[in-house]
Amino acid sequence: MDFIIKALQLILSLSILVILHECGHFFFAKLFKVKVEKFYLFFNPWFSLFKFKKGDTEYGIGWLPLGGYVKIAGMIDESMDKEQLAKPPQSWEFRSHPAWQRLLIMVGGVLVNVVAAIVIFWLILFKWGEAYIPAENAKYGFAYHPIANEIGLHDGDRVLKVDTFIIDNVNDIGKYILLDGAKAMTVVRGDSVFDVQIPDGFALRMVADKVKAFADYRFPNIVDSVVPQSNAAKGGLLKNDSIVMVNGAEMPYFHNFTAELTKHKSEKVNIGVYRNGQLVSLSLDVDANGKVGFGPKSPADILGYRTIEYGFLEAFPAGVSKGMGILVSYVKQFKLVFTREGAKQLGGFGTIGSLYPAFWDWHTFWFTTAFLSLILAFMNILPIPALDGGHVMFLLYEMITGRKPSDKFLEHAQIIGMLLLLALLLYANGNDVVRWITSR
Repeated sequence: MDFIIKALQLILSLSILVILHECGHFFFAKLFKVKVEKFYLFFNPWFSLFKFKKGDTEYGIGWLPLGGYVKIAGMIDESMDKEQLAKPPQSWEFRSHPAWQRLLIMVGGVLVNVVAAIVIFWLILFKWGEAYIPAENAKYGFAYHPIANEIGLHDGDRVLKVDTFIIDNVNDIGKYILLDGAKAMTVVRGDSVFDVQIPDGFALRMVADKVKAFADYRFPNIVDSVVPQSNAAKGGLLKNDSIVMVNGAEMPYFHNFTAELTKHKSEKVNIGVYRNGQLVSLSLDVDANGKVGFGPKSPADILGYRTIEYGFLEAFPAGVSKGMGILVSYVKQFKLVFTREGAKQLGGFGTIGSLYPAFWDWHTFWFTTAFLSLILAFMNILPIPALDGGHVMFLLYEMITGRKPSDKFLEHAQIIGMLLLLALLLYANGNDVVRWITSR
């Protein structure tokens, strides 16, 4: 059921974004009176699931959910329609229009995806605002990934600055190291403030070790709910119990407790809890996933949120800032793809689907949709033949030099680009399959 919910969210998001992207091309083509022969959600080799014709355009839904397309008359695209190109140019064809108009037609999809992302972020901030735990509220300090311990950080330390960046949100620590090449951190431990140096190559090490969270908030392990009929319920765990020990060892924080349980899968453990000021010992069975069946109080409930609310108009610049910040971070992160460590982390539809929760939450759905819209815009504008950016590259060459690349050259470039994209698609989704197999 979790897979189905994630898959439905992914399909809905991509469908919305593909339609918006193709509408961008469609709008500028119609604006300049260029004939659009087809407008499709998903690809339709051999047959379509649904189609109808209105005016000069056939609208439809294909059966292969790998994107979508508009077929613009007189343009060399993935359809490789050479028969039409062999005829004399017509006034309503793409190739008959000035280069600047063709350029706008090609960037139309990317423009719409960027605008769509900004609008979605704008409306998200207007409806839900922003809520996060400020770093100054971390009275128990931070909990760190083991890789951070290797360079001198201890659980309970609080990072004040990464280089000159002041830390207000714990998630920013890893971002500054990974994307901005930070060299040092200013750390507070007890009454001491000192610097921790970040060694060369540490960012690539984070990528290789698949570090998803370099640091997180440390918080006490207080039971908020117990799953009925679970091992926790059978062992007598109650709401508001504060778990402090496992097998006689002190484990006062949630991250310690979960890490310890993974060492005792399918075993029985003795835990110590404070209940009404008294230390109580319980015996619990741990399942094969290292769980016992309870939900802790969230760090936000314990440490406290900072909430920012926006009016309709003031949410707009905040939405622009949010979208541009995410886009800039993604562009910085993209450079890691060209490293051996980064290439191994490439993922396909499985990786994208994992961005969604296993339940339907509209805030997360729209945030993820906006994020993917920016990724789609950036990936499409890359100067690779068969992508919008490849067409833009050749159009800019034409505008600068006054010479248009030959149709034969564009056909060969289109084929090469399609082969490159197919290879990338197979590699990325192959990574997903390998990760799925090795995780079982």
